[in-house]
Amino acid sequence: MKRAIANLGLALCTGLFASSSLFAAEDIKIGVLYDYTGPFAGGGSKAAAIGNKIAIDMINERGGVEGHKIVGIYTDAQSKTDVAINETERLLNEQKVDVIMGVFSSAQCVPMAAKIDAAKKIFWANVCVSSAVFKDKNLKYVFRANIHSDQYGDASCTFLKENAKAKLGKEPKDLKIAIINEDGPYGSGIAQANEARCKEFGMQIVHKEAYTATSTDLSALVTKLRRAQPDVILHTGYNPDITLFLRQAKEAGLKFQALIGHGAGYSQIDKLYETFKDDVNYLLDVDPAPAQLLDPKTLAPGLGDLTAELVKRYKADTEAKEVPPHASMGFNHTWVFLTDVLPRAIKKYGGYDPEAIRKAALDTDIPLGGTIQGYGIKFFPPGTQMAGQNERSLPVVMQFVKGETKVVWPAAIKTADPVMPFPAGHAYAR
Repeated sequence: MKRAIANLGLALCTGLFASSSLFAAEDIKIGVLYDYTGPFAGGGSKAAAIGNKIAIDMINERGGVEGHKIVGIYTDAQSKTDVAINETERLLNEQKVDVIMGVFSSAQCVPMAAKIDAAKKIFWANVCVSSAVFKDKNLKYVFRANIHSDQYGDASCTFLKENAKAKLGKEPKDLKIAIINEDGPYGSGIAQANEARCKEFGMQIVHKEAYTATSTDLSALVTKLRRAQPDVILHTGYNPDITLFLRQAKEAGLKFQALIGHGAGYSQIDKLYETFKDDVNYLLDVDPAPAQLLDPKTLAPGLGDLTAELVKRYKADTEAKEVPPHASMGFNHTWVFLTDVLPRAIKKYGGYDPEAIRKAALDTDIPLGGTIQGYGIKFFPPGTQMAGQNERSLPVVMQFVKGETKVVWPAAIKTADPVMPFPAGHAYAR
């Protein structure tokens, strides 16, 4: 009898232990929100989504996070802000996800961040860049490791300042700059930063104009640019509007010395090349570095191998020749969340509820060279102007030259010298 009671007690304890272990190993649900369809898909959103999924797949292949399988609920925002908001609410209220991550469009990101933060849930923003997501908002549950739009604007103008004399034969004060952009938070934020920084360097802003990303005719803008005769055009747009502008600019005979894009469509060089062939040679682009362009020796041990695996899987999935920066963004920032933030939340703060993840994110302290894109990660703390934004994020300037993308700025990590102005015979060369 005593033995039977003892065995029953052991069975109950074993059952309780098993239940406890089962509970501890529950799946962690992450709502992954990108534009898989619509104009933003080809502008970089789909590439980011693929990178995001590769990270989740690799983590699950390694056993998950502290024994928890990561379940990605992949959701299409359809390149529409209202759909993104509706899907955000569905993920939070119906799917009961533990975290939402994505998104590509800043027009979606700004209202989503406010909504998710108000709900006291975690939003891990992987790609969107508008500084307005964080500036003076004092968000508590929203984090972004990616660069922000003020940095884009600063990078392109600083790059021109450092290269104006040597490459274009002009002092910065003699450079004539045109700033054109789609009129959403993404384009407007970068354009404002462009204007402020270039003016600070004494450059002449000869034309500045915003347009709707869904515009079907930009010929009037092209005509104004022909009159203004800028040396350099700074352009922020998505994919269809960039294609429209470049085509109409060529048809109208618009000539200039250099064009600097700011991510999105300018990072999808494969798609631009399909349409414009050699006309895309020597276009410049500001973005976080595509991981495969960096020297693994400058990064923490093991990151070179991680990048190689990302590139292998991305190419196998897409059959693409070029792996765009957005693939690195989607992968890198998801990887940091799953290997740095989430394990600390579980081990140090007792779980993966919003408070535990928030505290774990604020503890993140990754030095320069500690991610596959080269930059470190440390989030601005609550009470600061950009609370939740990575203070260690860094952009680069890239140039597409005869089938290869080169890093041409900053000087410390460049892999080639920039080619400016366009060589004689180029479609846009003066």
